[in-house]
Amino acid sequence: MGSSAAELTVLLQAWRDGSSEAFEAVARAVQAEFLRMAASRLAGHDQATFAKGDLVNEVWLRLMKSDKSWANRAHFFATAALTIRGVLTDHARARLADKRGGGRVRLTLTESAVGEESMAADLLTLDKLLSQLQALDARAAAVVELTYFTGLDRGQTAEVLDVSLATVDRELRFARAWLGQRMGTEVA
Repeated sequence: MGSSAAELTVLLQAWRDGSSEAFEAVARAVQAEFLRMAASRLAGHDQATFAKGDLVNEVWLRLMKSDKSWANRAHFFATAALTIRGVLTDHARARLADKRGGGRVRLTLTESAVGEESMAADLLTLDKLLSQLQALDARAAAVVELTYFTGLDRGQTAEVLDVSLATVDRELRFARAWLGQRMGTEVA
């Protein structure tokens, strides 16, 4: 994931303290990872209306405006996962509002928009369920957010959350079963 945990933690603390050089170093250190996370999250859908670069830029804007009290790299990436979730959820809400006559005339010249409304609705349902899961089991929700919204693999998720791989696997099994039961489907 780019820089070592200690190096990134030092840079994050310097950024919090107002160092523009530290912000630039953080951005360089994690930009490739953010782009990979965005590509993973957008793979196969919504690319006609929301490119990975747009997602990453919006995440950076929100992170720059946020309270920069990240304790370490793990906390930063967890915040980034929540931010990605928020950006995608806001985008889905806006798309559904537009579909319901949000005040604009829209002309689509490609077939790529087919099914985007249902994907946006699914994302909003997932967002609601993740909020419920967060109240029930915060770590399971964090595991889902890191794997689903950032595309981290199980090992990277374990590293970010500072837990064992077995814990990540157990939390994923629980979260998938819990989400699947509430969605009426099997969650992959």
